[in-house]
Amino acid sequence: MRLGVFVFPVVAICALLPCGTRPAPVPKDEVRPAAVAGTFYPADPAELGAMVDGFLAQAKVPAVPGLIAIVAPHAGYPYSGAVAAHSYALLKGRKPQRVVVIAPSHYEAFGFTSVYDGDAYSTPLGRVPVDRDFVKRLVHMAPSIRLSSAGHKPSGDKREHALEVQLPFLQRVLGEFRLVPIIMGDQSWEACRALGVALAKLSQGSDTLIVASSDLTHYRSYDDDVRLDHKTLKAIEQWDYLGMSLNFEQQNWEACGGGPIIATMIAAERLGANKAQVLKYANTGDVTGDHSRVVGYAAIAFSKGPNVANAGEGPLTLSREEKGELLRIAKSSVESTVRDGKLLTCPAPKLPALAIDRGAFVTLKERGELRGCIGHIHAAEPLYLTVRDVAAYAALRDPRFQPVSKTELEKLTYEISVLSPLRHVSDINQIRVGLHGLVVRKGDTEGLLLPQVATENKWDRLTFVRETCMKAGLPADAWRDADTDLFLFTAVVF
Repeated sequence: MRLGVFVFPVVAICALLPCGTRPAPVPKDEVRPAAVAGTFYPADPAELGAMVDGFLAQAKVPAVPGLIAIVAPHAGYPYSGAVAAHSYALLKGRKPQRVVVIAPSHYEAFGFTSVYDGDAYSTPLGRVPVDRDFVKRLVHMAPSIRLSSAGHKPSGDKREHALEVQLPFLQRVLGEFRLVPIIMGDQSWEACRALGVALAKLSQGSDTLIVASSDLTHYRSYDDDVRLDHKTLKAIEQWDYLGMSLNFEQQNWEACGGGPIIATMIAAERLGANKAQVLKYANTGDVTGDHSRVVGYAAIAFSKGPNVANAGEGPLTLSREEKGELLRIAKSSVESTVRDGKLLTCPAPKLPALAIDRGAFVTLKERGELRGCIGHIHAAEPLYLTVRDVAAYAALRDPRFQPVSKTELEKLTYEISVLSPLRHVSDINQIRVGLHGLVVRKGDTEGLLLPQVATENKWDRLTFVRETCMKAGLPADAWRDADTDLFLFTAVVF
C-alpha cells in the first residue's frame, strides 16, 4: 500500500510532461561578488565590521539637517577609511528607502552610464539587493543611461573597487537597504546632467540617499595635491558645478569621480539642497608620512540649508590698487601681442587677490564702439594670468573683428569684468538685472552676456534672458526647454 501511494503521483506528473523534458530550473539571482575583499578592506566579516565601526567611532561630525547626498573616497580603507567615515557618520539613525551609489570606471572603457543589470552586490557582510523597480525606471530616462554589467563585473585583474568599497560602510550604518549601483563610463557634462536630472525626477517625494564615490588629485607632491584639491573643494562649496566640470574637462583639476560628484550635485540641487559642507580632507601623506606622491580624499555633505549665492566667500570686491594693476596688465598684454607678437611675461603678483583663480572678460572699445571682447567664464587660472590671456585674445582672436593693428593701440579703452562663480538658475525671478550676468547652456552650445549689457540696453529680466539665448545661437525661448540651463554670476566691472 505504501508503495502504491508513493508511485502514483510520480506517474501522474510524468504523464503531463512531453517525453524527455524536465521542469524549467528556477533562475538564480545574479550577484556581483566582492572583488577587492582582502585587498582594499578585510575579507573576514568580523575584522571588517570592527574596522568600519572603529572609523565611525572616531569621526566627529556636526549635525547636518536636511541631508540629501554625500561624497566619500574609495581607496583602500587604511588610507581613506577615516575620511570616508566622516560622511557615513551622518547617516546614523537614517533609514532611507534606497541608496544610489555613483562611481567612476577605473578599468573598463565604455561611453555611457552603466546601471547594474543584476540582482545584488555582495560583500563579506552580506548581500545588498538592487532596487530593481527604480533601476528599470532610471534606464528609460535618458539614452546615455543603460542597464548593463559594464564596469560592474570583475574580470581577471580588472576588479572595479570604487562602488564596492562604499557598501560595508553603508551596511554597518544602515543595516538593510536597497541599492541603485551606477558606474559612469562617460563623465562629460551632458552625461552628468542627464544622470543628475533623471535621479532628481525619480527621487522626488521619497527618502533617497545619493553617494558620489571619488578620490581627488592623484600622485602629485603633498603641497601640489593640497593646492589643487582645495580649488575643487572651494568650487563644491560655492556650488559651481559647471565651472568644476569645465576644469575637469580641461584637466586643470583632478578627481577620478568628478562626474559622479557633478551628477550628485545636480540631483541634490533639484531635490532642494543648496548647501555643501566639506567635513574632512586628508591625503595619503597624512597617513603614511610619504609626501612625494600622494592621493587626496574628502568627505562632503549636500543638504538643505541657508540659500547663500556663493557659499564659502563674501561678496566679490577688488581694491582700487588691484583694479589698477589688472588694467595695467590688460593694456601691456595687448601692446605686447600686437607690437611684438609675444605673450606678456607676468611675474607673480604682490597683491594676493590677483593670485586667486577667477573667470574674467576684457572688453576693448575704440571711440566708444566695441572692438573686441573675450573671456573665461570659469576660474581656470589666477586672475592676473586670466586677464593677461583674455586681453590678448580680445585684441587678436575675436571672430567678429579684424585683429587690432599697431595704429589703433593709442585709441583703445579697456574694461575688465571679474566674475564670481556660476550658480544654476532654478527660477528666472532669481535674476536681478544690473547685478547678474547670465550663461545659457544647451548640450555643448553656450552663450554669455555680462551684467552691464542688460543695463546699457535697458532690458527687463525676460528680455535679458531671451537675448542671452540668442547670443548662444539658440531660439529666444530656448531657456524654457527642459534640456537648457541658465547660470547667473555677479561681476566687478571697471
